[in-house]
Amino acid sequence: MAAEKTEIPVTEELSEEIQRSFDLFGKAKDALLSEALWINVGLVALKILLIIILAGLVVRIGKAVLRRVFSVRLKRPLSDRRERTLLKLLENVISYVVYFAAILAILSTFNINVAGLIAGAGVLGLAVGFGAQSLVKDVITGFFIIFEDQFSVGDYVRIGEAEGTVEEIGLRTTKIKVYTGELHIIPNGNIQEVVNSSIYNSLAIIDVRVSYETNIPKAESLIKEFLAGLMDDENYGDLLAPPELLGVQALEPNHVIMRISAETAPMMHFGLARRLRMDLKQFLQENGIEIPYPKMVMVDSKPPE
Repeated sequence: MAAEKTEIPVTEELSEEIQRSFDLFGKAKDALLSEALWINVGLVALKILLIIILAGLVVRIGKAVLRRVFSVRLKRPLSDRRERTLLKLLENVISYVVYFAAILAILSTFNINVAGLIAGAGVLGLAVGFGAQSLVKDVITGFFIIFEDQFSVGDYVRIGEAEGTVEEIGLRTTKIKVYTGELHIIPNGNIQEVVNSSIYNSLAIIDVRVSYETNIPKAESLIKEFLAGLMDDENYGDLLAPPELLGVQALEPNHVIMRISAETAPMMHFGLARRLRMDLKQFLQENGIEIPYPKMVMVDSKPPE
């Protein structure tokens, strides 16, 4: 027997729905293929590109003008510290202001009422929406850091676990580069305590070890003679005063420790201490003063035959 075919009745509502879908598809296709649409898209993209390029040029020109102005004003060491910090800060301000204006201009190209958007959001809405409470705290703290001259660009500081050279003080963050190369970015509002090693002169501490067999008065006399000639040595230009032999610092089981102190320019004590240790070791060796080192004595317990 031949199988009977069953016809599914098509309701009037279903046919209308299908027709509407085809109409929407046709309108979308016509819109996408419209020449006017793509001309408008191209114009908007061109405007955005021009705004970005113009903003970048304004930022570069503004920073160049600032560097030129500050290069003429840099005269004293103290102003050098402050003005390098202000230069970085003003460069950040220029970048923030110009790029924020560029964002508003880009929104305007999409026919968005920027003024109405800002007014409608309200100051309180913006503060809550963008987390402005912590932002304001960071900015205010950054202002007082610069105003009170707590530290400046180029200073060697310790803030929390970060210890290194200040690379930048911005409106919101401070950047510290440690000697191994890592860059710490710290929000200004999180800065509670700062140890600045670059404001006052540094002190190099050098401990000299001599053996117990050494004639201590003779060793002291030789060391003082060595230290007295350092101020005339061009390799020790960072010395601000003749180094001082403080005397015997400690008596260890295997040696005597004698301590030397030397005042240097800020943060110059590390290199000077290394150079002084090397030269002093050579000087003591040439004058018969023994530098102690671990020794082992072998005793043969076997009786002689």
